[in-house]
Amino acid sequence: MAGQKMLKFVDVKRDMPEKRPPNLRSEDFKEIYAEYATAKAEEQASRCSQCGVPYCQSHCPLHNNIPDWLRMTAEGRLQEAYEISQATNTFPEICGRICPQDRLCEGNCVIEQSGHGTVTIGSVEKYITDTAFEEGWVKPIRPATERPESVGIIGAGPGGLAAADMLRRQGVQVTVYDRYDRGGGLLTYGIPGFKLEKDVVMKRMAQLEDGGVEFVLNCNVGEDISFDAIRGKHEAVLIATGVYKTRALEAPGVENDGIVRAIDYLTASNRKSFGDDVEEFDSGELNAEGKRVVVIGGGDTAMDCVRTAIRQGAESVKCLYRRDRVNMPGSQREVQNAEEEGVEFVWLSAPNGFAGGADGPARAVEMANSVTGVKVQKMRLGAPDATGRQMPELIEGSDYVEDADLVVQALGFEPEDLPKLWGVDGLEVTRWGTVKAEFTTGQTSLDGVFAAGDIVRGASLVVWAIKDGRDAAEAIMEYLSQGASVAAE
Repeated sequence: MAGQKMLKFVDVKRDMPEKRPPNLRSEDFKEIYAEYATAKAEEQASRCSQCGVPYCQSHCPLHNNIPDWLRMTAEGRLQEAYEISQATNTFPEICGRICPQDRLCEGNCVIEQSGHGTVTIGSVEKYITDTAFEEGWVKPIRPATERPESVGIIGAGPGGLAAADMLRRQGVQVTVYDRYDRGGGLLTYGIPGFKLEKDVVMKRMAQLEDGGVEFVLNCNVGEDISFDAIRGKHEAVLIATGVYKTRALEAPGVENDGIVRAIDYLTASNRKSFGDDVEEFDSGELNAEGKRVVVIGGGDTAMDCVRTAIRQGAESVKCLYRRDRVNMPGSQREVQNAEEEGVEFVWLSAPNGFAGGADGPARAVEMANSVTGVKVQKMRLGAPDATGRQMPELIEGSDYVEDADLVVQALGFEPEDLPKLWGVDGLEVTRWGTVKAEFTTGQTSLDGVFAAGDIVRGASLVVWAIKDGRDAAEAIMEYLSQGASVAAE
């Protein structure tokens, strides 16, 4: 009986896949967790309590059928587990690696709340789909019937790719336009290999291409092709560009050399992992080797930056964050990994300027405009704001300078001004600059133009982008079907 395989959380302890020692993993960009062996995956899946009301599922943006595929795994029915997982999630092998499970499914596991330690949901999810690829269970996209309608998708990130996958399975002709030379968006160029090795993303790209999705890469909308031209070529358009504009500091000395954007820093590192020639990296501009590195920010992007700097051979790596550890927005698991690898966190600290040039010690002429330090103000937490989080308050007279040769700004991302960038009239945006779209369908103010992912909701998680892309694909299918009905009449 199935029940005999489950409910073992009392007798079986939580056991994550083996994590490589910090001194070894900090020397390369390979993923830090090993794969489960089959017996271990089955054992850990068997800890699931098979809740009548599974909080793990309700707190997953995709509402994955987690208890069902955990039970299938525990019973050794792995192909069925994969089919259940794939039914609700376009990229389970990616979510299993990079989702902040400690804030989502695992953080709401009932047995975790009862003191037995959460089920290792993310690690089992990763194991299921990795095994599915190895065993050939991940089938090519082959629509039962081809449809004549075509959809143009702007942005080859997780939202755009999820929509492309869903639309192609319905037989729709799909073309994806992206500014980069490889698809994947932040999955490819924003997230480091130690969290998501790039061959994992490239496998999905290959599957989509093999399934008939056309990719137009190195394509800047508004420069290489107009938005109106894309609308003219397709029955519907999905905007899934993500948000790439860096939220930058405005402080004295911010123009000094050596103060860089997180997206530029991470993209350069990821390009090197592909073997690309990256002039800014080779020149040292975006390379932390031998430098005192300070990263400003407390989210997952900041964690990616500090851990990348360690692997590049930085002399020291410090992370400045204006609140304390408890109030940090990034994954606590990532903070722990960073600390193990040698990152120093400087809590309750905010920059108010940068030393460099005339402020620094005697330096060579060619380094005269380079940053030499971050001017830091110490903070304390005061009364909570409207969201309930305590607001940082300045401690007078506590300023000091944190030495730095490379400063990475990881303060989050904002949307680009798409109507201006693309020269398009009538595309409404919110006061935050995100594209204004209907909550359930993603329909924008322009007929036949939809939007999904971060460009609608603001900088968020990959799993939410996947959810939005899938929902948008469903709405686009409804729109296309209505168009077909009108044409028939």
